[in-house]
Amino acid sequence: MTSSELWTRETADRYDAEETETGMASAAVLGPTLDFLAELAGDGRALEFAIGTGRVGVPLRERGVPVVGIELSEHMAAVLRRKVDEATLPVTLGDMATTVVPGEFTLVYLVYNTITNLLTQDEQVECFRNAARHLSPGGRFVIELGVPPLRYLPPGQVAVPFDVSERHLGFDTFDLVEQVLVSNHFTRDPADGTYRRDNSRHRYAWPAELDLMARIAGLECERRVGDWDGTPFTQDSPKHISVWRKPT
Repeated sequence: MTSSELWTRETADRYDAEETETGMASAAVLGPTLDFLAELAGDGRALEFAIGTGRVGVPLRERGVPVVGIELSEHMAAVLRRKVDEATLPVTLGDMATTVVPGEFTLVYLVYNTITNLLTQDEQVECFRNAARHLSPGGRFVIELGVPPLRYLPPGQVAVPFDVSERHLGFDTFDLVEQVLVSNHFTRDPADGTYRRDNSRHRYAWPAELDLMARIAGLECERRVGDWDGTPFTQDSPKHISVWRKPT
């Protein structure tokens, strides 16, 4: 078991609705994501680390790519199972740093900052090693990850807001020594006006640090873009999509 925090039944049950509200489940977001991943998978199989409720894995399978998932939370996997059966999209309960599933894959992918759920550098390195373990020669490991917004921190400030809207207030607080951020959410219930507070811990990592993790795992950086549509990655990009290749 890794240090990743477990998703509860309550969180899993409302996860898809929140993804819809934020637009993460929209065609505008999913379309380029699926195009990118399907092209890399080619005629092979894809393995999604931390597949969750299947926001990406289920529609990727519907595009004809055989998908297998690993998921730590049984509650998240149970929500996915309402959408697709085990024979169509197998899911193994376990952590993405050490759990091994049968066979080889042309693509292993990890979306939406989920590498940061592993709270130590050693565990993140093991995640890269686990990806390499599952890849066939020439296969790719893909990560979607935000760039740490430390440029927005003036001296003495420890919090950066990322969403201020009528129904939601979100801000990250940073421990710069441990390289850990806490993502804080205050979400308004439209029925009675009360607010629900949630938070989660994450270990952030820079692109160069990920490249070193990949080298330790025997993978080579193939490309890095600023978004799924191929936008160039620059010093002002808020996130990156990085692709590492297993040598043949």
